[in-house]
Amino acid sequence: MAYRSVFRPDLFRGQVVLVTGGGSGIGRCTAHELASLGAGVALAGRSLDKLAAVRDEIVAACPDAKVSIHSCDIREEIAVSETVTHVLAEHGRIDGLFNNAGGQYPAPLKDISFKGWETVVRNNLTGGFLVARECYRQWMEPHGGAIVNIIADIWGGMPGMGHSGAARAGMLNFTETAACEWAHSGVRVNAVAPGWIASSGFEHYPEPVKAMARTLKRKVPLQRMGTEAEVSAAVVFLLSEAAAFVTGACLRVDGGVPNARHTWPLVPHDRSAPYNGFPLYKPPGFLED
Repeated sequence: MAYRSVFRPDLFRGQVVLVTGGGSGIGRCTAHELASLGAGVALAGRSLDKLAAVRDEIVAACPDAKVSIHSCDIREEIAVSETVTHVLAEHGRIDGLFNNAGGQYPAPLKDISFKGWETVVRNNLTGGFLVARECYRQWMEPHGGAIVNIIADIWGGMPGMGHSGAARAGMLNFTETAACEWAHSGVRVNAVAPGWIASSGFEHYPEPVKAMARTLKRKVPLQRMGTEAEVSAAVVFLLSEAAAFVTGACLRVDGGVPNARHTWPLVPHDRSAPYNGFPLYKPPGFLED
């Protein structure tokens, strides 16, 4: 079954987009949408098995799609440089980058070790910087391009995930700086900040976190969690020509959570219909009513 994108089918025809963390969740979903819109897609991640499975899914849905897979730990500078070189050798160009790879674990600040802090910061800040820098150095500086960095709902802090919040706040500042420094090269740099998305990533958290996750939708003004496709649509817009005058921006996809206030009781409702254009999407089973 084809991806049901809101964008025109040939929007990215002749273009190539590198998607890090493309083996699951939002990265997987976005790679499917980009391929359905004519893009060549390079999937990067640490597990070649996961990347190969996504590649096979995409080719089954879009037989003409050109999809390559690249094993890469974005925390390692040499590996990142070599991966970008390999993508260019395979595809000949990199028009877009979706800097999606990352990861964290729940913990209060007092319990985070130096190693844990450093690992999460390298996953969610340093790695994204390295991939963006190499795409710029090796292709985008003379040719232009678009970069979208994933961050998170960081507004007001991230109690329980302070390492990730600090790193992703840094990525937002990096986005704003790169948007200025790289504009003369025809490179746009933006961010997308997902809120509570019913993605496969929730499956990796411990049971207490899952129990808390079941209650989250009641704290959202739109009274539901988001879908992977709703994040993907934001990413695709920012990568597209429609966003030609958008750079240094952050697009929130969070159902209005930062706008909720203790002084305003949220009214339960079912008036917000989710958008899901990805036929292979399945929300985590423990979140289903």
